[in-house]
Amino acid sequence: MCGRFSLSSSAEQIAEIFQLSEIPELTPRYNIAPTQLIATVSHNSKSENRQFNWMRWGLIPSWAKDKKMGAKLINARVETVTEKASFRQAIRQRRCLIIADGFYEWQTKKDQKQPYYFHLEEHQPFAFAGLWERWKSPEKEEIISCTILTTEAHEEMRSIHHRQPIIIPENLYSQWLNPKLTEPQEILPLLTSQAALKHYPVNLVVNKPTHDEPDCIQQSF
Repeated sequence: MCGRFSLSSSAEQIAEIFQLSEIPELTPRYNIAPTQLIATVSHNSKSENRQFNWMRWGLIPSWAKDKKMGAKLINARVETVTEKASFRQAIRQRRCLIIADGFYEWQTKKDQKQPYYFHLEEHQPFAFAGLWERWKSPEKEEIISCTILTTEAHEEMRSIHHRQPIIIPENLYSQWLNPKLTEPQEILPLLTSQAALKHYPVNLVVNKPTHDEPDCIQQSF
C-alpha cells in the first residue's frame, strides 16, 4: 500500500516535468497523509490540456452517503480495480497523475515498524497512477478526491512490504490521461512498468502524521 509520501520539489521543476502552463507555489511537504489535499494532474476536457488540481487523498465514491468513506479508499488494488464499485468507472473515465518525489513503506521488525523512504535516482518528481471522483453531500458540499493504484511489490521492495504504489513513466503520462482510452485492455497495460527506485531507512518521527519536516526523509543509519 501507500500511506504516506513527500513532495518537496519546486513548482518550476514540476511544471517542466508535467508540462503544465500554470502551477501554484507549493509548500515543501515531507509527510503527506490521507485526507489531506494533494497535488495532481488531470485532463481538462475544455482546453484539451493538462491541468493542475488539488484533490483530497482518499477517494469518495459519488454514491457514498458520507465523506468519511474516503479515509478507507486511499489505495486501489490494480488486480481488482475494474471490478470494485468504488473504482470501476473511475479507471475508465477519471484518471489522474498524483505528484510525489518519494514515499514511505514500513517493515515490521520485532516489536516495531521501521519506515523506509523510496525515491528515484536523482530525487526528481514522479507520478503515482491515480483515479479521481467528484462527490456532493446532501448539503451541496463538493469534494474532488483521489486514490493511488497499487500492485504487488517488485523485487527491491518485497523484503520491506508486499505492496507498492504504481509509478507511471513520464513517456506514458499522455496515454494515462487520454480520455479516449476507456477499455481495461487499453488502460491496464500502462501500469506494468517498473520504476528504478532507491531506498533507505528513516527516523521514526515520520510515524507521526503531524510531523512534516525535512528530518522525515533523513537517513537514520
